[in-house]
Amino acid sequence: MPGLIPQPLPTHLNMDRDDCTRNKTLGKNLMCRLKCVFTSSSAPESRLTLEDTQQWSQSLERLLGSKYGLATFRTFLKSEFSDENIEFWLTCEDYKKITSSYKMSSKARKIFEQFVEAESPKEINIDYHTREEIKRKVNSPTPQCFDEAQKIVYGLMERDSYPRFLRSEMYKTLLESLATDNAQR
Repeated sequence: MPGLIPQPLPTHLNMDRDDCTRNKTLGKNLMCRLKCVFTSSSAPESRLTLEDTQQWSQSLERLLGSKYGLATFRTFLKSEFSDENIEFWLTCEDYKKITSSYKMSSKARKIFEQFVEAESPKEINIDYHTREEIKRKVNSPTPQCFDEAQKIVYGLMERDSYPRFLRSEMYKTLLESLATDNAQR
């Protein structure tokens, strides 16, 4: 009766279970780090609260507008090895603040080489036309030369990364932990 003897799960099924366990552990570890950093502040207005964390689910804009939300989202994306979009978006936000034309030219070239150029280390997912348009604009850069790519990347994050984040064990664990802390106060 070989069918009655429990057999080990095939390796590909164990990976799913391992991924789930890893995500739960990652969520708990992140939650511990976030709680230590965000709730240990002596100033109550700078602490991470359940209400703030719940508001992250209202929009990507709200999530990115919160320093704790941004930090948590970046950590989540890094854990999935898909942080190139948020890194590009943030780099572009910093780029727009540059006032020196020399620094702008140098930074535009670096952004192009790191994120936009085909086969670049952190290549973002944009269409050929947008990539070529940026390639042309980088020769005489303006604060807006990456705007179109930034809009595309924001849309990708809004439709893909952000919903995954909201469904993630990391976010759920953080919410649960803050809810438990609130109930104990």
